[in-house]
Amino acid sequence: MASSSAPEDLPSHDLPTHVSSGKSDASSDHHALWLGPTTVLSKAHLMGDVDPKRSTFPLAAYCFMTGFIDAVSFTAIFVWCGFQTGNSVQLALALARLFEGPPGQRDTSFHLADQQALTSVLTFIAGAAIGRIGDKMGAQSRAWLSLGTFIQALFTMAAAICAWQSGQPSIADDRGAPAWTNALTFVAIGFMSASLGLQGIMGKRVNTQFATTIVLTTVWCELMTDPNLFNFRSIVISRDHKIIAIVTLFLGGFVGRALIDSLGSAGTLGVGTGLRLLVALWWLFVPGKPANR
Repeated sequence: MASSSAPEDLPSHDLPTHVSSGKSDASSDHHALWLGPTTVLSKAHLMGDVDPKRSTFPLAAYCFMTGFIDAVSFTAIFVWCGFQTGNSVQLALALARLFEGPPGQRDTSFHLADQQALTSVLTFIAGAAIGRIGDKMGAQSRAWLSLGTFIQALFTMAAAICAWQSGQPSIADDRGAPAWTNALTFVAIGFMSASLGLQGIMGKRVNTQFATTIVLTTVWCELMTDPNLFNFRSIVISRDHKIIAIVTLFLGGFVGRALIDSLGSAGTLGVGTGLRLLVALWWLFVPGKPANR
């Protein structure tokens, strides 16, 4: 009968590759991905932290979804659901308009575009607040990253249903005449913004070169000031991951706009829901942090 030797008695090249929870070496033996659903869905595996350095693909997918969803909102109403800097400045301009001109002749109306921008800002904040749940579960745990992405998918699905039921067109030809004007489209804007707000805080908590995966102005600035920007002799994570973030966001916007032409905004958001579900599943298989030795 074969003797039961400890794993450490085996040559290093014969040892299986494990996905560690980052908590102890003992628990790492239960994290081999090829053991099937029983292992992947075990509590130790789900509550284990992912390795931020090996989370490139799902975070790049987050950036893709930012461009994808922003393409839907900007095409319909010229508002970015993920760009709250622009929406905040737009609201500031709306407030300043109240003091324009002599009394009695000032424009005191709350323009439709400003209403949509306010809706986006408030729901983005609400979605980001949901991300605080991750502080209780573990901001980098597989369970939270998968659950949070699933919630993003639900928000995107709700936005798709609202856009579909609104009966309004998907493309606006002029900034002064947005395609979305009724109550259901306001709800769609809210759900899209909430999904990106939640995505942003989750991306930030993973703490990588992808930053929030939402607004890439900071990423652009950090890329241009990276001391290894022109070092093409080797892989530079601080530079390469920023480039991946920028390229995938651009690709997401391109794909989103192309789908709008053929599927409309509701169909495009439906595709986005499916993509988010795939990312939610993807988080379950991201390797864990290496055990401390």
